[in-house]
Amino acid sequence: MKKRIAIIEKEKCHPEECGDYLCAKLCPVNRTGNDCILPHEIHKKAKIDELLCTGCSICSNRCPFEAIQIINLPEALNKEPVHRYGENAFELFSLPTPIFGQVTGTLGKNGIGKTTALQILAGLLKPNLGRYGEEVDYKEIINYFKGTETQKFLMKLHLGEIKLSYKLQQVDLIPKQFQGTVRELLNKVDEKGKLEEVAKELQLTRFLDTEVGKISGGELQRVAIAASVLKKGNIYFFDEPTSYLDIKQRVNMSRFIRSLADEDTSVLVIEHDLIILDYMTDLLNIMYGQEGAYGIVSGVKNSREGINAFLEGFLKEENVRFRSHPIKFEKVQERQVGKVEKLISWNKLSKKLGNFLLEAEEGSLNKNEIIGVLGENGIGKTSFVKVLAGLVELDSGEIDSEVKVAYKPQYLETDSSELVMQYLDSAVENYQNQLITPLGVDKLMMKKLSELSGGELQKVSIVKCLSQEAELFLLDEPSAYLDVEQRLLISKVIKSLTAEREITVLVVDHDLMFLDYLSDRLVVFTGEPAKSGLLQGPFEMVDGMNLFLEELGISLRRDPHSHRPRINKVGSVKDREQRAEGKLYYN
Repeated sequence: MKKRIAIIEKEKCHPEECGDYLCAKLCPVNRTGNDCILPHEIHKKAKIDELLCTGCSICSNRCPFEAIQIINLPEALNKEPVHRYGENAFELFSLPTPIFGQVTGTLGKNGIGKTTALQILAGLLKPNLGRYGEEVDYKEIINYFKGTETQKFLMKLHLGEIKLSYKLQQVDLIPKQFQGTVRELLNKVDEKGKLEEVAKELQLTRFLDTEVGKISGGELQRVAIAASVLKKGNIYFFDEPTSYLDIKQRVNMSRFIRSLADEDTSVLVIEHDLIILDYMTDLLNIMYGQEGAYGIVSGVKNSREGINAFLEGFLKEENVRFRSHPIKFEKVQERQVGKVEKLISWNKLSKKLGNFLLEAEEGSLNKNEIIGVLGENGIGKTSFVKVLAGLVELDSGEIDSEVKVAYKPQYLETDSSELVMQYLDSAVENYQNQLITPLGVDKLMMKKLSELSGGELQKVSIVKCLSQEAELFLLDEPSAYLDVEQRLLISKVIKSLTAEREITVLVVDHDLMFLDYLSDRLVVFTGEPAKSGLLQGPFEMVDGMNLFLEELGISLRRDPHSHRPRINKVGSVKDREQRAEGKLYYN
């Protein structure tokens, strides 16, 4: 069997612009008279014969558009893929296994096949065992997994003994497919007669009679979860259920999803928020490989060990290292505090925005620090950021400083036909090594902004903001659309740039682990969403987290191995101990 695959990104391949198939002209195999690289019969892009390919990588190194990847597969991978999308396209090896009575998580980078695996298990995509273009008999598919739990699962699925309910990743598509109120949508799918009960659990009651097209992203996410759960099923799949949700909603949603699993019901979840994934799941599959090329599913592990293995970048049982370096968290007391120099301060502030009142207690930001901002949706975080950015005028109070500000908004524009390299011209000139290369944005330069995925656009927007000449940088939800590794990489880049340029960065986000990893101090918003919000702080990490966790009703400890934050089970020994000591944030 071949031990390598060749991937060609067709949208990047431009044969007429590279000198008429430069890759084919340079290929050593072609020079011997064989057709290793030649034009595709239909779309005329380059195609590579993987059996003839020697893996020399001359074509991938010399392609001016970086359209080609030649990848040597792990030696231990001695079988054909479960599914391949086409010639010189993505391959998926193995699948996660749903287990009854348990919530099983799937963790891995974007572009590694997580959603593809879920679609196969849900029966939405029939695997082809790598023989794209052929109709593969289902008995052959079941036999591929002979002797495994996956074989039993697929057999039951084929026989109709399993009824699935699947919460799709792209909840923003719902208003395009359904016109009507939230109640009408949920009534249509309610097979259990539990609409009112589920609506109360997921806090939908307030907007049940609102048009689906008029509700927010967070509300739409909870409606999608409700619609999935109201269907009668014994297996529930949730693809990124925390998107658009604030931390309070994430914790509530996690408890709800956990309650679904029993001896007759299995739950499978894909999620990038590690604290929530850990809290929500019992077991974990790690997916690794290379983005856009191939994905492999690890054996099942308990959630704590699985997340630690992911952070370590090493699977002990499989003896596979899938990342060259481990990701380490610091203990709070290990954070270094240098000389403090104030950058900007404010007295008591207030701003009326329609029926919403934003207020702020006195506070200040220092030079050379990163401030995390915590709070529910609709409580004034973005409004305060806009005040600092000079986009919203105050009704009372004032900000004492004239600082140059750079701002990355929460919602990103995508309709521009401008090329990334044009949009980031200043960053390319000045921050190639600090921003462009570390974040992988160099691979996007020839794309139009309108062609970027959510994650790509997020990285480009972060680079645009951080490359400006400013003293105060405001980042509103920079982790949205990014996978775990990208979030932690963004954190490292922000930390490094803050120290190097002695700038101040204020970050609003809902991923607690991201903010824990990144922040020196915390601002906390309390109040009532859509009615009033009060800004308090900045606080030292322990004080800020204690205030916020008290609002959430949870406590956090650190994992003894990785030092990552973990949510304590409410009422557990550790939870009771920390509450008794008044230390909700790590013990």
